[in-house]
Amino acid sequence: MVKKLITLFVLLCPYLFIYAQPVSKEEVLIPESNQSIKMIGLQGGSFTMGSNTSLNQHEKPTRQVQVSPFSIGVYEITHDQFDIFFKDEEISQGSKADAITRPTPQYIDLSWNMGKEGGFPANSMSVDAAMMFCRWLYHKTGKFFRLPTEAEWEYACRAGTQTAYFYGDGPEKLGQYAWYKLNSQEKYQKVGMKKPNPWGLYDMMGNVAEWTMDQYDQEYLKKTLTNEKDKIILPVSRYPRSIRGGSYMDDAKKLRSFSRQFSETSWNKRDPQLPKSRWWLTDGMFVGFRIVCPANQPTQEEAEKLYKLYLGN
Repeated sequence: MVKKLITLFVLLCPYLFIYAQPVSKEEVLIPESNQSIKMIGLQGGSFTMGSNTSLNQHEKPTRQVQVSPFSIGVYEITHDQFDIFFKDEEISQGSKADAITRPTPQYIDLSWNMGKEGGFPANSMSVDAAMMFCRWLYHKTGKFFRLPTEAEWEYACRAGTQTAYFYGDGPEKLGQYAWYKLNSQEKYQKVGMKKPNPWGLYDMMGNVAEWTMDQYDQEYLKKTLTNEKDKIILPVSRYPRSIRGGSYMDDAKKLRSFSRQFSETSWNKRDPQLPKSRWWLTDGMFVGFRIVCPANQPTQEEAEKLYKLYLGN
């Protein structure tokens, strides 16, 4: 009997390790506000990215890749949090925030009456606006924040699983974990209302789709080396950029852990301004973001260089 129990424990050990992966919890207080951002620390490691069974060629083949330790937001960034940045008077005054660039005012309400105050996800912003929020938060707290890379995002979403969704291969239970086409009533919902993934992250599937750091490349996985570490495709143009997670507008297949989407110029087609806004997406109401904080923090020079790269494209 004891021998059988030991054998069972040995067999289960890898799975126990997988689901116990988060190594820390942190709450990042946004200075001079009542808002905070909950983060979960991941120790990093190796995982299988992509899918050999996907019908989309840009989601195959599978590749074993590695990511370094990082913390990731438990929830998508909310309007309440983003608006502190958007309304920060220190930015325009060029004082503590060091004259950080911020989005211009919206010419119409781009939440489209789906909800703002009280925990609704920030939406309709470009990847530039999302990165400038990260830069502002860096200046406010002294900690470097950015968007996740595609590899980091999929690693966090899968949470140690190998199935199409982090709970299994079929869409039957998807409504327990995600707001998507069949249950969203065509609008995003407050963050954290569905069940989390095994590592305690909410809305990794659905609600709003999430920006990543990467320029989109349809041959991303084909060009990825086995055991490549901390892969990122830095931007060289404004379009296309990689989006992950699917949204409240998408069907189940776009919410799979390995599903990849990309930004399109049509997401700003109704913007009447000339030139069109680089900050807001008139027809990208389904896009938002969550943030990460790498354990290995860059120097100030390296951090600013990365932020400016996103402003330059």
